[in-house]
Amino acid sequence: MARDGAERRTEERVRAALPVGLGNVTGVTRDVSASGVYFETAAAVAPGQRIKLGIAIDTAGGQIALWCQGIVLRVDKHGPQYGVAARLLESEVRAQPAAVPAVNSA
Repeated sequence: MARDGAERRTEERVRAALPVGLGNVTGVTRDVSASGVYFETAAAVAPGQRIKLGIAIDTAGGQIALWCQGIVLRVDKHGPQYGVAARLLESEVRAQPAAVPAVNSA
């Protein structure tokens, strides 16, 4: 939330626990929107860092993957995990029959 109490997000967020591949580690989303994602992972990332990630999505027709490039906006420490808020800069949906493999961070 902005300091003046106004909400900065312009896209509706959807709460969802979806598998994420990021570098050599995995994670789980907590919420997703058309322009951003919040996920928890063991990967130590820093605000301002560019990242690449894959998000697995189960559909009636099978599993697909949302491949994204983004920039880390905020990192919250939750015990051994990190909560990562990232703005999505690019995304592409691909057919993905298996779990999303880890992808290298940018």
